Amino acid sequence: ALAAAEVLAESGIDVEVIDPRTVAPLDMGTIVGSVKKTNRAVIVHEACRTCGIGAEIGMRIMEEAFDYLDAPVKRVAAVDVPVPYNRILEDAALPNVEDIISGVREVLA
Repeated sequence: ALAAAEVLAESGIDVEVIDPRTVAPLDMGTIVGSVKKTNRAVIVHEACRTCGIGAEIGMRIMEEAFDYLDAPVKRVAAVDVPVPYNRILEDAALPNVEDIISGVREVLA
C-alpha cells in the first residue's frame, strides 16, 4: 500500500494509508476520521474478497460514516481461492501495487 501511495503521489494524488494492528478491537475512530477527511475508502487486504476482513471494515464504514462517502467503498483483495504455496501463483492471487492504484483511481473517477 505504501508503494502504491508513493506512485499515486507522483501523479498528484495524496492518499492516507492506515495499517490497523488489530482487528479486535478495530480502531474505527481512525478509519472513520480518514473517511470524514477524504470522503472515500479503499480497503486493501490479503484475505479473500468474499468474507474477508475488508468486508467487515467496509460494512462498519457504511454504518458509521455513510453520509461522508462520495463514492462506494472499494475493496482490493486476494482472489477467492486458497492462497497458493507456489510464489508465482501466490503473487498472482494477492493484490499488488497496480491493483491498489487501479482501486484508488476507480473511487476518484
